[in-house]
Amino acid sequence: MPTVIEAQLRTPSGKNINRRLRKAGKIPAVIYGPAKQPIVVSVDPHEVKTILHSETGRNTIFAISVDGSDQSNAMIKDYQLDPVHGDLIHADFLQIAMDRLLELTINVETVGEAEGVKLDGGIMDIVTRSIEVECLPSDIPESIKVDVSHLKINDYIRVKNLQTDAKVKILTDPEIVVVTIVPPIKEEAPVEAAVAAETTEPEVIKKGKAVEEGAEEEQKSKTPKPEAKQ
Repeated sequence: MPTVIEAQLRTPSGKNINRRLRKAGKIPAVIYGPAKQPIVVSVDPHEVKTILHSETGRNTIFAISVDGSDQSNAMIKDYQLDPVHGDLIHADFLQIAMDRLLELTINVETVGEAEGVKLDGGIMDIVTRSIEVECLPSDIPESIKVDVSHLKINDYIRVKNLQTDAKVKILTDPEIVVVTIVPPIKEEAPVEAAVAAETTEPEVIKKGKAVEEGAEEEQKSKTPKPEAKQ
Protein backbone atom coordinates (compact mmCIF):
# COMPACT_ATOMS: atom_id res chain seq x y z
CA MET A 1 0.00 0.00 0.00
CA PRO A 2 1.26 3.50 -0.79
CA THR A 3 2.22 5.83 2.04
CA VAL A 4 -0.55 8.24 3.03
CA ILE A 5 0.15 11.72 4.39
CA GLU A 6 -2.69 13.34 6.30
CA ALA A 7 -2.48 17.12 5.92
CA GLN A 8 -4.45 19.85 7.69
CA LEU A 9 -5.44 23.17 6.16
CA ARG A 10 -3.82 26.24 7.69
CA THR A 11 -3.93 29.94 7.04
CA PRO A 12 -0.79 31.60 5.67
CA SER A 13 1.23 32.80 8.64
CA GLY A 14 4.47 34.44 9.71
CA LYS A 15 7.62 33.06 11.29
CA ASN A 16 6.34 33.16 14.87
CA ILE A 17 3.24 31.09 14.08
CA ASN A 18 5.35 28.64 12.08
CA ARG A 19 7.65 28.23 15.07
CA ARG A 20 4.68 27.39 17.28
CA LEU A 21 3.48 24.96 14.63
CA ARG A 22 6.85 23.17 14.68
CA LYS A 23 6.87 23.04 18.48
CA ALA A 24 3.52 21.26 18.25
CA GLY A 25 5.15 18.55 16.12
CA LYS A 26 4.03 19.80 12.70
CA ILE A 27 5.71 21.67 9.84
CA PRO A 28 4.25 24.08 7.26
CA ALA A 29 3.80 22.71 3.73
CA VAL A 30 2.29 23.68 0.39
CA ILE A 31 0.51 21.42 -2.12
CA TYR A 32 0.86 22.41 -5.78
CA GLY A 33 -1.20 20.97 -8.61
CA PRO A 34 -1.74 21.47 -12.34
CA ALA A 35 -4.14 24.36 -12.99
CA LYS A 36 -4.86 24.64 -9.26
CA GLN A 37 -4.20 27.24 -6.62
CA PRO A 38 -1.56 26.15 -4.08
CA ILE A 39 -3.01 24.71 -0.86
CA VAL A 40 -1.37 25.78 2.40
CA VAL A 41 -1.28 22.92 4.91
CA SER A 42 0.58 21.45 7.89
CA VAL A 43 1.92 17.89 8.03
CA ASP A 44 3.79 15.48 10.30
CA PRO A 45 7.54 15.83 9.48
CA HIS A 46 8.21 12.19 10.42
CA GLU A 47 5.97 10.99 7.57
CA VAL A 48 7.86 13.16 5.10
CA LYS A 49 11.27 12.02 6.40
CA THR A 50 10.19 8.38 6.03
CA ILE A 51 9.57 9.04 2.34
CA LEU A 52 12.84 10.94 1.85
CA HIS A 53 14.84 8.12 3.45
CA SER A 54 13.19 5.39 1.38
CA GLU A 55 14.91 3.73 -1.61
CA THR A 56 13.13 5.97 -4.11
CA GLY A 57 13.59 9.13 -2.00
CA ARG A 58 11.92 12.27 -3.28
CA ASN A 59 10.77 10.42 -6.40
CA THR A 60 8.42 8.29 -4.27
CA ILE A 61 4.75 8.43 -5.20
CA PHE A 62 2.45 8.62 -2.19
CA ALA A 63 -1.15 9.56 -1.38
CA ILE A 64 -2.06 12.81 0.34
CA SER A 65 -5.36 13.80 1.95
CA VAL A 66 -6.33 17.24 3.28
CA ASP A 67 -8.65 17.26 6.31
CA GLY A 68 -9.98 13.83 5.45
CA SER A 69 -10.77 14.60 1.80
CA ASP A 70 -10.27 12.15 -1.06
CA GLN A 71 -6.69 11.07 -1.51
CA SER A 72 -4.64 12.19 -4.49
CA ASN A 73 -1.27 11.04 -5.78
CA ALA A 74 1.65 13.31 -5.00
CA MET A 75 5.43 13.59 -4.85
CA ILE A 76 7.84 15.73 -2.87
CA LYS A 77 8.65 18.78 -4.97
CA ASP A 78 11.08 20.42 -2.54
CA TYR A 79 11.93 20.61 1.15
CA GLN A 80 13.97 22.71 3.58
CA LEU A 81 16.20 21.67 6.47
CA ASP A 82 17.26 23.71 9.49
CA PRO A 83 20.82 24.88 8.68
CA VAL A 84 22.00 24.29 12.27
CA HIS A 85 20.20 21.16 13.49
CA GLY A 86 19.30 19.57 10.14
CA ASP A 87 15.63 19.16 11.10
CA LEU A 88 12.95 19.21 8.38
CA ILE A 89 11.21 22.61 8.60
CA HIS A 90 9.18 22.91 5.36
CA ALA A 91 7.95 20.79 2.47
CA ASP A 92 6.39 21.34 -0.95
CA PHE A 93 4.24 18.62 -2.57
CA LEU A 94 3.22 18.21 -6.20
CA GLN A 95 -0.05 16.53 -7.09
CA ILE A 96 0.43 14.27 -10.09
CA ALA A 97 -1.71 12.45 -12.63
CA MET A 98 -0.59 8.92 -13.41
CA ASP A 99 -1.17 9.46 -17.14
CA ARG A 100 0.93 12.65 -17.45
CA LEU A 101 4.67 12.76 -18.14
CA LEU A 102 7.00 14.06 -15.42
CA GLU A 103 10.47 15.55 -15.59
CA LEU A 104 12.62 14.13 -12.80
CA THR A 105 16.17 13.98 -11.49
CA ILE A 106 17.42 10.40 -11.17
CA ASN A 107 20.65 9.32 -9.45
CA VAL A 108 23.35 7.46 -11.39
CA GLU A 109 24.54 4.23 -9.71
CA THR A 110 27.84 2.57 -10.72
CA VAL A 111 27.99 -1.23 -10.85
CA GLY A 112 31.14 -3.38 -10.71
CA GLU A 113 34.83 -2.59 -10.16
CA ALA A 114 36.65 -0.91 -13.02
CA GLU A 115 39.55 -2.83 -14.58
CA GLY A 116 41.68 0.31 -14.53
CA VAL A 117 41.16 0.64 -10.78
CA LYS A 118 41.60 -3.03 -9.88
CA LEU A 119 44.63 -3.81 -12.06
CA ASP A 120 46.35 -0.46 -12.69
CA GLY A 121 45.64 1.52 -9.52
CA GLY A 122 43.55 4.16 -11.30
CA ILE A 123 40.93 6.33 -9.60
CA MET A 124 37.26 6.31 -10.58
CA ASP A 125 35.92 9.86 -10.94
CA ILE A 126 32.13 10.11 -10.95
CA VAL A 127 31.66 13.39 -12.82
CA THR A 128 27.85 13.36 -13.09
CA ARG A 129 25.90 11.84 -10.19
CA SER A 130 22.37 12.44 -11.49
CA ILE A 131 20.58 13.07 -14.79
CA GLU A 132 17.27 14.54 -15.91
CA VAL A 133 14.66 12.18 -17.38
CA GLU A 134 11.06 12.26 -18.57
CA CYS A 135 8.60 9.42 -17.98
CA LEU A 136 5.20 8.50 -16.57
CA PRO A 137 4.92 8.24 -12.77
CA SER A 138 4.56 4.47 -12.96
CA ASP A 139 7.85 4.16 -14.93
CA ILE A 140 10.11 6.15 -12.60
CA PRO A 141 13.36 4.17 -12.09
CA GLU A 142 14.99 3.99 -8.65
CA SER A 143 18.33 4.85 -10.31
CA ILE A 144 20.18 4.69 -13.62
CA LYS A 145 22.71 1.85 -13.33
CA VAL A 146 25.98 2.00 -15.29
CA ASP A 147 28.44 -0.92 -15.54
CA VAL A 148 32.02 0.34 -15.09
CA SER A 149 33.82 -3.04 -14.86
CA HIS A 150 35.25 -2.79 -18.42
CA LEU A 151 36.73 0.69 -18.01
CA LYS A 152 40.53 1.06 -18.23
CA ILE A 153 42.76 4.07 -17.51
CA ASN A 154 41.45 7.18 -19.34
CA ASP A 155 38.25 5.39 -20.44
CA TYR A 156 34.94 7.16 -19.83
CA ILE A 157 31.18 6.80 -20.20
CA ARG A 158 28.99 9.61 -21.51
CA VAL A 159 25.28 10.17 -20.98
CA LYS A 160 24.59 8.85 -24.49
CA ASN A 161 26.11 5.49 -23.44
CA LEU A 162 23.64 4.94 -20.60
CA GLN A 163 21.12 2.14 -20.96
CA THR A 164 17.55 2.92 -19.83
CA ASP A 165 14.10 1.50 -20.27
CA ALA A 166 12.43 2.55 -23.53
CA LYS A 167 9.74 4.29 -21.47
CA VAL A 168 12.33 6.58 -19.88
CA LYS A 169 13.60 9.48 -22.00
CA ILE A 170 16.91 11.07 -20.99
CA LEU A 171 16.89 14.88 -21.17
CA THR A 172 20.48 15.59 -20.06
CA ASP A 173 23.05 16.57 -22.75
CA PRO A 174 24.21 13.24 -24.27
CA GLU A 175 27.87 14.39 -24.51
CA ILE A 176 28.27 14.99 -20.77
CA VAL A 177 30.75 12.60 -19.13
CA VAL A 178 29.24 10.48 -16.37
CA VAL A 179 32.27 8.55 -15.09
CA THR A 180 35.94 8.24 -16.04
CA ILE A 181 39.04 6.40 -14.80
CA VAL A 182 41.99 8.71 -14.17
CA PRO A 183 45.64 7.59 -13.77
CA PRO A 184 47.04 7.12 -10.25
CA ILE A 185 48.67 10.14 -8.64
CA LYS A 186 52.49 10.02 -8.68
CA GLU A 187 54.31 11.50 -5.69
CA GLU A 188 57.37 13.11 -7.30
CA ALA A 189 58.00 15.98 -4.91
CA PRO A 190 59.75 13.95 -2.14
CA VAL A 191 62.08 12.33 -4.70
CA GLU A 192 63.08 15.71 -6.14
CA ALA A 193 63.75 17.04 -2.63
CA ALA A 194 65.99 14.04 -1.85
CA VAL A 195 67.96 14.53 -5.09
CA ALA A 196 68.41 18.22 -4.33
CA ALA A 197 69.70 17.38 -0.84
CA GLU A 198 72.21 14.90 -2.26
CA THR A 199 73.60 17.43 -4.76
CA THR A 200 73.95 20.30 -2.26
CA GLU A 201 75.41 18.37 0.68
CA PRO A 202 78.93 17.80 -0.84
CA GLU A 203 79.17 21.53 -1.62
CA VAL A 204 78.48 22.39 1.99
CA ILE A 205 81.13 19.94 3.18
CA LYS A 206 83.64 21.25 0.60
CA LYS A 207 82.96 24.80 1.64
CA GLY A 208 83.38 23.85 5.27
CA LYS A 209 86.75 22.26 4.53
CA ALA A 210 87.89 25.35 2.63
CA VAL A 211 87.00 27.56 5.60
CA GLU A 212 88.88 25.26 8.00
CA GLU A 213 91.95 25.16 5.75
CA GLY A 214 91.91 28.94 5.36
CA ALA A 215 91.71 29.39 9.12
CA GLU A 216 94.64 27.01 9.59
CA GLU A 217 96.79 28.94 7.11
CA GLU A 218 95.89 32.22 8.81
CA GLN A 219 96.88 30.77 12.18
CA LYS A 220 100.25 29.66 10.78
CA SER A 221 100.97 33.13 9.40
CA LYS A 222 100.32 34.69 12.80
CA THR A 223 102.63 32.25 14.70
CA PRO A 224 106.11 33.88 15.09
CA LYS A 225 108.96 31.97 13.45
CA PRO A 226 111.94 31.00 15.67
CA GLU A 227 115.01 33.22 15.21
CA ALA A 228 118.05 31.69 13.59
CA LYS A 229 120.95 30.95 15.96
CA GLN A 230 124.16 32.85 15.44
